[in-house]
Amino acid sequence: MRYLFIALISVTTYFSSFSQIPFDISLENVQIDNLEGVQSYGFGEADGKWLIVGGRLDGLHRRQPFAAFDVPGHNTDLLVIDPLNKKHWKAPLSALSKRMAEQLSSTNMEFIQLGKMLYCVGGYGYSATDGDHITYPYVTAIDVESTIDAIINNKSYAPYFRQITDSKLQITGGRLRKADGKLLLLGGQKFMGRYNPMGPDHGPGFEQQYSNSVKVFTIDDKLGSSFSINHHKEFVDSINLHRRDYNAEPQIMPDGSQSITMFSGVFRPDVDLPFLDAVNVDTSSYSVESNFEQYYNHYHCAVVPTYSESTNSMYTIFFGGIAQYYLQMGNRVKDDDVPFVQTIAVVKRDSKGNMSENVLPIEMPSLLGASAEFIPADIDRYSNEVIKYDEAKGDSVLMGYIYGGIESSGRNIFFSNTGSQSVATTKVFKVWLKKKQNASEGDLDANSLLIHPNPASTMFSLDNNSSTEQQCKLISVDGREVGAIILEPNTSRILRVEHLSSGVYFLQNQYGHTWRLIKQ
Repeated sequence: MRYLFIALISVTTYFSSFSQIPFDISLENVQIDNLEGVQSYGFGEADGKWLIVGGRLDGLHRRQPFAAFDVPGHNTDLLVIDPLNKKHWKAPLSALSKRMAEQLSSTNMEFIQLGKMLYCVGGYGYSATDGDHITYPYVTAIDVESTIDAIINNKSYAPYFRQITDSKLQITGGRLRKADGKLLLLGGQKFMGRYNPMGPDHGPGFEQQYSNSVKVFTIDDKLGSSFSINHHKEFVDSINLHRRDYNAEPQIMPDGSQSITMFSGVFRPDVDLPFLDAVNVDTSSYSVESNFEQYYNHYHCAVVPTYSESTNSMYTIFFGGIAQYYLQMGNRVKDDDVPFVQTIAVVKRDSKGNMSENVLPIEMPSLLGASAEFIPADIDRYSNEVIKYDEAKGDSVLMGYIYGGIESSGRNIFFSNTGSQSVATTKVFKVWLKKKQNASEGDLDANSLLIHPNPASTMFSLDNNSSTEQQCKLISVDGREVGAIILEPNTSRILRVEHLSSGVYFLQNQYGHTWRLIKQ
């Protein structure tokens, strides 16, 4: 949901080394026949199977009020997916009460799984009961394992659903996370009425109210009977917490405490553009990371948080989506239309608390990632769901899966969107992590290799300034190896590239140091 604004485009040259990121990421397509696409959904997991709830079956919402968030795009089924055996099942929501079915077919619900229970909060969609589009004031509890079993075996799942009303949690487009035994509902908005990009004074009326807050609460659930919400405190900030449709991810902080970081989000109170800073939140306070700017992955997308205890470093990996900036031919492009992007980037928080952003030498296969979810595999995690990096053993480790989201046919489709330019993708990807070898041997560091000229059209001269042999691979932006070269200690060699297409490439040695090359 956004308003019309004027786009400005500028280009800034951008170079960096990726040696501070100790791993590579790869994606593997998982083909599941006849699987439906869905975006902006909620999910629960049990025994390796996923329960998909809510979301939309179409792509980016249209600008025309009569077509935006229309009823045919509602996901009115519960979907079960078994990614290991590549099977799926579904059951209609019509088996539930009308109020419950309406909420669970909405988009952008906040959700979280606690043990066996999935809790779905709020969400936006058309309510036949109210005769209008609304943000729902409900919290629904779902017994995930029992529901999955019932759907697979074609039995009634209705006994495993319960719902209560709580107007304080009437939010859509926020994020629901946990820390220190409590739940936090971060940001989001209450949107009532039919969407209109020109505002409520130009057609169908609506009310848009950002929460501007973080709500801290607990759920008292007797499992099988009633449950209730206990509200504890609320932080309100109409500037820094004015965020929705973004990523809020659990973190392990340098002092070992658990926190949540609100990354980017829309829209800034002063202009219809994303935030570039971040906000750290725990159950007692919040603080703005004013010295950090995140240029890539501004809207909600698939995200993986992982922490290395041995180096006291937090790595948060973002997969594609929508952003104000992206890389093109080695340049950082600023596009205030905030387009779809393919960027995979890592935000690192080091042992001193310093944050930095690093674009990886691999991109999403197409303009994917927006409104998708990362669903963890059976991998060791901390109590706040952050993946234990040091426990990931082996050459390649399956961290989890990316499913669904919006797949766009072009970067900028919002102002010309008729409903055919994007879809809710059916694609599923395995997310693999491969740790780089220890780069402490010899005198290798990020300056051990001199590349000139750069950019170049036919050849690069590579000067190995170290006393260690460097075995290098040339990698394209989509992660393919397109060349290799061995550099003897303290020698120079020519790398010929006239046969390659113009674009950005990455030269990576056996210890994980990476350099950017631009082929003209």
